[in-house]
Amino acid sequence: GATAVIFGITTFLFFSLSIISGRLSDRFGPRVVLVGGAVAMFVGLIATSRVQSLGLGYVTYGIGVGIAAACGYVPMVAVVGGWFERHRAVAVGLAVAGIGVGTLVMSPLSAALIDRWGWRDTYVFFGVGGAGVLLACVPLVDRPPGDGSPQPSRFKDALASPVFRRFALSAASLGLALFVPFVFVGQYAKEQGIGAVRAAVLVGVLGGSSVLSRIGFGSLVRRLGSFRLYRSCLMITTGSFLLWFVAGSSYFVLVVFVMVLGIGYGGFVALSPIVIADRMGVAGLGSILGLLYTAPGIGALIGTPTAGWLIDVTGGYRWSIVWCITTGSLAVVLLTGLP
Repeated sequence: GATAVIFGITTFLFFSLSIISGRLSDRFGPRVVLVGGAVAMFVGLIATSRVQSLGLGYVTYGIGVGIAAACGYVPMVAVVGGWFERHRAVAVGLAVAGIGVGTLVMSPLSAALIDRWGWRDTYVFFGVGGAGVLLACVPLVDRPPGDGSPQPSRFKDALASPVFRRFALSAASLGLALFVPFVFVGQYAKEQGIGAVRAAVLVGVLGGSSVLSRIGFGSLVRRLGSFRLYRSCLMITTGSFLLWFVAGSSYFVLVVFVMVLGIGYGGFVALSPIVIADRMGVAGLGSILGLLYTAPGIGALIGTPTAGWLIDVTGGYRWSIVWCITTGSLAVVLLTGLP
């Protein structure tokens, strides 16, 4: 429960600070925002490598990585969405596939590096490497085509839209469940007698399968419609937890679980900006997406520590999985009746 708070804080700041980073990108362009993200990544991870208490780690990792992710994700999705018209869904799907690739590669690599060098040196490697990658992206991005003027703020438009509010509530409910496996499925596997690296591979498989769905669902939008696909992804995500519930010590079933979850999760990530852009346009999309992504950020802040508390109190994972099934189902229900 206590360690899950780190993930909750980081994810909450990642999503909630996207309101600010998305607006800054609309106003000043994405390059300044990316430089800020690189600095936050470097300072946050280097500081985390030196902490002597979990509480201080909440601050250094949560704020450092949270700011960096906020600067690197929503502004980039909004920029890509603005550069494309006919094939926007495919372009955004390819862009957000980067998170899946990162999860696929970095989770098992992290486990291996920690085994070899320890977690402190591993954070130094990631601080230098992560900041370097973000800085390398700076010259590759620019404002979408237009008159070059700052994009308008769309906060009031979004909050005034009943459809947007339903989407935000649904995303918050999904966030209560979605991020729990990222924190706990590896620990669950290790408690079932599975080795540390093989357990970390589960999170990597989750990210890898999300890559395919981010690209695949994006290519299906013009044929099937963004909202229909989006709702299907929420159903897939929620249904996948049933596999975890019955998995026991079977590594094969756990792999199937994270693969199915990754498909639903990847579609949710790829289709969220498409559904919103289809209904509200791309002008000021950074501010709209920043507001939308605050909702699953709140879900992550509440959901992962709650799941950890349930595990601590009950001595097992079954009630935390039931929690995920319940909140995921609520996310689906909240979209019922929308056209």
